[in-house]
Amino acid sequence: MSDEVIKIPAQAKEVVKHKRTGKIYANKAEFDAEVSDPNVDTNADDFRQDLEITVAKLTLGTKTKE
Repeated sequence: MSDEVIKIPAQAKEVVKHKRTGKIYANKAEFDAEVSDPNVDTNADDFRQDLEITVAKLTLGTKTKE
């Protein structure tokens, strides 16, 4: 067995979302600005944060000793 660690390229994307409406914000600061706006009923409990991980396609094979 090999002690070699295979590194797989991946990208992470943070998704800030309103729980009730499903609105997606550019970032947490944009959500916080809406919470601070007295003209909307958005509150801190409406905050939802997800992390999307995209992994590059990789073909793995097995090696046998000759």
